[in-house]
Amino acid sequence: MAREIVLDTETTGLDPAEGHRIVEIGCLELINHVPTGNHYQVYLNPDRDLDEGAQRVTGLTLEFLQDKPRFAEVAEDFLAFIGNDPLVIHNAAFDMKFLNAELKRDNRPGLPYSQAVDTLVIARKKFPGSPASLDALCKRFGVDNSGRDYHGALLDSELLADVYLELIGGRQPELVGKTNSSGNDSGDDTGLNHKTQPARPNPLPSRLTAEEDAAHKAFIKDELGDDALWTKS
Repeated sequence: MAREIVLDTETTGLDPAEGHRIVEIGCLELINHVPTGNHYQVYLNPDRDLDEGAQRVTGLTLEFLQDKPRFAEVAEDFLAFIGNDPLVIHNAAFDMKFLNAELKRDNRPGLPYSQAVDTLVIARKKFPGSPASLDALCKRFGVDNSGRDYHGALLDSELLADVYLELIGGRQPELVGKTNSSGNDSGDDTGLNHKTQPARPNPLPSRLTAEEDAAHKAFIKDELGDDALWTKS
């Protein structure tokens, strides 16, 4: 069962080295590339004002954020949610830089950049020379982003989850990984997981009559003896 976390942040500005902070984190859980509905979202008090551009893009203000928790207060819950699973991020260098600045400020180890899967890099390799913003990719793949009046970390994570699925091969419901009752992937050696036929609550009655069954057993014994494969359980 492959778990990934689609992640996005909103910030007060463009560079944590200039004192800018995270104001929102949004995360969405994927299992076998499919959203489970499990998510993590939090607004944060940055203890500073937002740049004019950040306010315009996010619609957030310091007045709204002043009663929200600070990063140090939510760090444990955030790290527990993402675990060590891959982080699917659009323009990962930006978000990872801010997350690691917040973690360093809280005297915590940073997240390894190798944990990030950068969809911006994937898009530029797949469509060289084409626009690769999240909005451009939503338009390319027919992902509805009409509700994106402002940038929001959780909303953008939901859009990115759909874009990511298209970038890695597109939505194919019949081939989406399924799990059986034991939690293990059910599939064949082709590497594709298929839907399985549910078991019948009541088995169908045998169409073989008692006389036909007796005749068959007698034939097997006469022709092949007691060591026939059919006679062994």
